[in-house]
Amino acid sequence: MMTDPIADLFTRIRNGQMVRHPRVDVPGSKMKKRIVEILKDEGYIKNFRYYQDGKQGILRVYLKYQNDEPVIRGIERVSKPGRRNYVGRDTIPRVLNGLGLAIVSTSSGVFTDEQCREKGVGGEVLGHVW
Repeated sequence: MMTDPIADLFTRIRNGQMVRHPRVDVPGSKMKKRIVEILKDEGYIKNFRYYQDGKQGILRVYLKYQNDEPVIRGIERVSKPGRRNYVGRDTIPRVLNGLGLAIVSTSSGVFTDEQCREKGVGGEVLGHVW
């Protein structure tokens, strides 16, 4: 049993890029699918596909490289099962002074830090990407 599936997603992406894999497979969920959608929209990954396998599904993430270097320089989990990290709408963090992004889970869904500022909502900071 896995206690932190989002940390597992981040770790698989990080490890896949370290060894220059073209793609990684991750057990699927709605939240992980939304996180990967955000990474695609922001240009951190090439693409992703969701495959139904009769259980929970598989999320295939196609990693992106530029000049043989990974586009994602760093990806880390912020809020963990043992220590949740919640922020209000006024204290949403900026990652590398706006060069990176924070992924925030709100009551309205999972958004980037910039989208949260536009909507005026806070929530749980799932992770940082730069």
